[in-house]
Amino acid sequence: MSEHPHIHHTHPEIVKRLKRSHGHLRTVIEMLEAGRPCLDIAQQLHAVEKAISQAKKTLIQDHLDHCLDEVVSPLPHDQRRSIDDFKDIIKYL
Repeated sequence: MSEHPHIHHTHPEIVKRLKRSHGHLRTVIEMLEAGRPCLDIAQQLHAVEKAISQAKKTLIQDHLDHCLDEVVSPLPHDQRRSIDDFKDIIKYL
C-alpha cells in the first residue's frame, strides 16, 4: 500500500454509494431471515447489484480519466489516439 493517499474527487461519492449498498444488503439478509416474498428480495438484491456496479464503473472511469492521463499526457496527440478511443468506448460497458 502506498504511503500517500490516492483520493479522487469521486471517491466520497463512491463511499456514499457503497455504504448505502451495505445498508440495503443488510436489509436483504433480514428479509431472507424473516421469510419475505422472493420478489421483494429480488428487487432489493437488484438495487444492491446496480449500486455496486455503478460504484465500480465510476471508480474505473475516474482512474482512466486521471491516472492514465498522467501517464500518457506527455505523448504527442497522434500517439494518444488509441488511449482516447479506449476511454470513450469504455463508457459503454
